[in-house]
Amino acid sequence: MLSHLAQFGGACLALALPPRCPGCGVVVPGDHRFCLTCWVGLDFLGGPACMRCAMPFPDEAVGVLTCAPCLARPPAFDHASAAVAYGPIARALALKLKYGRRPGVARTMARLMERLVPAGEDVVLVPVPLHRWRIWTRGFNQSALIAQTLARRRGSALAIDAIERHRRTPPLRDMNPRQRAMTVRGAFRVRDPAQVAGRRVVLIDDIFTTGATAEACARVLRRAGAAEVRLVCWARVVVRDGDPVR
Repeated sequence: MLSHLAQFGGACLALALPPRCPGCGVVVPGDHRFCLTCWVGLDFLGGPACMRCAMPFPDEAVGVLTCAPCLARPPAFDHASAAVAYGPIARALALKLKYGRRPGVARTMARLMERLVPAGEDVVLVPVPLHRWRIWTRGFNQSALIAQTLARRRGSALAIDAIERHRRTPPLRDMNPRQRAMTVRGAFRVRDPAQVAGRRVVLIDDIFTTGATAEACARVLRRAGAAEVRLVCWARVVVRDGDPVR
């Protein structure tokens, strides 16, 4: 009887509040599913790309492992990957999560990021932190919500407060790469090195633009003894020939 009542209640809820596309909001068959238009609009990454920063290579660059900028100045993290390229649909989800107070979007992102998270008992997921003032005003850390879902789906260890953003920094969106790097320098520290020492750390973030924040986090993780630092994010800004650096 209870089972039938639960099914009836679920059917009524689905009728009153049907699942909607995370991208555009039209009604879809199930939770965390995209409509056909938004699904086609997502640019999934998975082809040839730099193993360090995840910047896609042109098709003719088969066999190339590392891009020229990473060869000239290797990043502090060992490897980066992203589920999709930054574009209108990917941006819409990030904005709904950050500013639209739609925490369920974190689960949608995590479902598509899951394939990028390595397995192993020595793996620990660490979200990129927000300053406490930002959390108080926003109410949550979007990277932590994504990391929690990924840890649950992958069965991975989670150190949600391993890194502390102890210095408040201004928004980075209107800064060039050098300004971003200078702004976040010294803004992070590891709370308890024992959480990451000797382990493969998977740093979780929503958007990878220039990598300045990930770099700063990776440096303190390295100093705390992390054996490896990987960056896994929802979307990566892809700079093509002639594009401005964002």
